[in-house]
Amino acid sequence: MGLLDSLKAKLAPAKDKVADLAQQHGEKIDHGLDKAAKLVDEKTKGKYSDKIQSGTGKAKGAIDRMGHKDDGTPGSGGATPPPAA
Repeated sequence: MGLLDSLKAKLAPAKDKVADLAQQHGEKIDHGLDKAAKLVDEKTKGKYSDKIQSGTGKAKGAIDRMGHKDDGTPGSGGATPPPAA
């Protein structure tokens, strides 16, 4: 068993726990990401708005993918773009 296989085996329970939490609290996480993005955008006076929106969208997509178990449905896990500020 290689190092990566050993590491994956040890992290599997944590991955399952994170997936369960993402599934249960996905909307709260999305709301928190939106609040954080808005705050950072205000603090930077809109200078990095495109980067912030891109990062927020990617983070939401990752949370969405984590929250959906492999149920075999194609196209699940798409990111919703953040609202315009």
